[in-house]
Amino acid sequence: MADHLYELLAPHIPPTERNLSQDPTTIQYLNRLPTLPLQALQTTEPQSLTQSAHSTLLSLQALSNRSHKTFITSADSLSNLHSSIPNLTRQAQELRDGIPKLDEEAVRFSSKYSRAADNATLEQRKKVMRLSRNVDRISDILELPTLLATAVSSAAANSGNTGTSFSTTYSAALDLYAHIKRLQTLYPSSPLVKDVALQAEDAMKDMTSNLITALRAQNLRLAAAMRTVGWLRRVAPELDATSGDGGARSGGGSLGALFLICRLANLVSTLEALDPLRELADQETQRRTRSSDQKTGSGSWAEGHQTEKYLKRYIEIFREQSFAIVSLYKNIFTPDQSETDTTIPGLRGIDARTKTAQSATDRKPDSFQNLPPPLATFPTHLVQLLTDTLRSYLPNIQDKTARESLLTQVLYCAASLGRLGGDFSMILTELGDDEDEETEELAYEWEEVMRKHRALAGRLEQLTGANPTSPTGSSKGTLQATSPAAS
Repeated sequence: MADHLYELLAPHIPPTERNLSQDPTTIQYLNRLPTLPLQALQTTEPQSLTQSAHSTLLSLQALSNRSHKTFITSADSLSNLHSSIPNLTRQAQELRDGIPKLDEEAVRFSSKYSRAADNATLEQRKKVMRLSRNVDRISDILELPTLLATAVSSAAANSGNTGTSFSTTYSAALDLYAHIKRLQTLYPSSPLVKDVALQAEDAMKDMTSNLITALRAQNLRLAAAMRTVGWLRRVAPELDATSGDGGARSGGGSLGALFLICRLANLVSTLEALDPLRELADQETQRRTRSSDQKTGSGSWAEGHQTEKYLKRYIEIFREQSFAIVSLYKNIFTPDQSETDTTIPGLRGIDARTKTAQSATDRKPDSFQNLPPPLATFPTHLVQLLTDTLRSYLPNIQDKTARESLLTQVLYCAASLGRLGGDFSMILTELGDDEDEETEELAYEWEEVMRKHRALAGRLEQLTGANPTSPTGSSKGTLQATSPAAS
C-alpha cells in the first residue's frame, strides 16, 4: 500500500526529495495514511503536519544554536580528512620503521648503565647527585674562611676599645678555626677541606700578627696581656712548647721571649718619644766635646740643663716600664725552678747547686742546645740600655747635686727592679772607664750615692729598732718603696 501511494504522490514530490522512498519515516507515514478517515485527511492532518514541521523547525534551530561550533569544526575536519589520512599512514610507516632503532638504543642504554658491573658514568652521576643533596653543607664550609677572616679583621679593628666585644670576636674566630681543624681531621683527603684549611691558616697568621701587635700596645694591663697570651697559646701552640733536653727552659717557652721582645719594642718606642730632648742633649754633648778639645778648662763648662731633663724623663720611663715588663712576665708565665734559681740569686743555695750539678751530668754534652730562659738575660739587656745612655749623657751635667739626684733615681730604679730579682746596682759600678776621667768620676759618684743610702738605711734600722711600736727589719723595704720624686 505504501508503494502505491508513493507512486501516486511521486509527481508532486520535488526531484531532490524523490530518493525518500526507502526512508523508514516515509514508509511509516505512508502506511499510516490509509488508516485515517477522509474527513481527518482533509481537516486535521494538514494542521498536524504543519505543527510537526514547525516543531521540527524549532528543534533544528535550537540544535543549530547550541552546536553550530561543533558542526563547523566537524565540517572543517571532514574537509581535511582526505589529507589527514595519508599523513597518518605515512607517520605510522615511520613509526614502524623506527621501532628497530629504538630497540637497539634501549638495549645499548641498558648495557651501558647496568648495575651489574662498575660503571664510571654511574659513579659520576652519583657524585653529582650527592653534591646536589649536600650543596647547602658545602656552601657553609666554603663560607668558613670568609667568616674567619671577617672575625679576625673585626677583632683587630675593635682591639682598641675598652669593651669585651673584641674578646668575644677573637673567641669566635678561634672556635671557627677549631671547627675547620676538626673537619680536616675527619676528611683528610678532601681537596675542598684542604683548601679551606689553607685559607684558615692565612687568617690565623693575620690573627697572630694582630695579637703580637697588641702585645706592643701602650699601657698594657695584666688582664689584657693574659688574655692576649692565652689566645696566642691557642693560635700558635708551637710558641709555647718547651724542650725537655735543652732549648728554652722557661715556663713561657718561645712565647715568653716573644712577649719580652714586644714589650721591649714598646719601651724603645716610648723612649724614642724623647727624641726632641735627646737632640738638645746631643747638642750639649757636642759643645762639651768641643770645649774639651779646645782645652778651655772644666770650669767654663756650666751647662747640661737639657741633658738633665732628658735623663730625668728617661730614667722615669725606664723605671716604670722595666718594672711593668718583668712584673707582667712573672704574673703571666709560671717560671720553673731552673728559671727561678737563675733570676733570683737569693734562692740559690747549696742544695740548688747540688741539684744543678747532678742534672748537668744527666744532660747531653751539647751546650749549644741548653739555652738560658728569656728572663735570665732580659734584665741584662735593659741595664745595658740604661748604662749606655748614662755613660753617654751624664758627663754633660756639671752640677754635682743634679748628678746625685739622677743617680739617686737610678738607685731607686735598681731597687724597684730588685724586688723582682733584677737588682743591677752593682753593675753600675762599671760605669767608669780607665781611659775616660769623666766616666771614672761617675763611677766614684755612684759608689758614694750607694754608701750614703746604706748609711741612711742603717740609721733607719736603728731608729725603728729603738721604737717598740715600729715594725723591725722594714727599713730596706721602706727605702725601696720610696718614690724617686721624693729625692
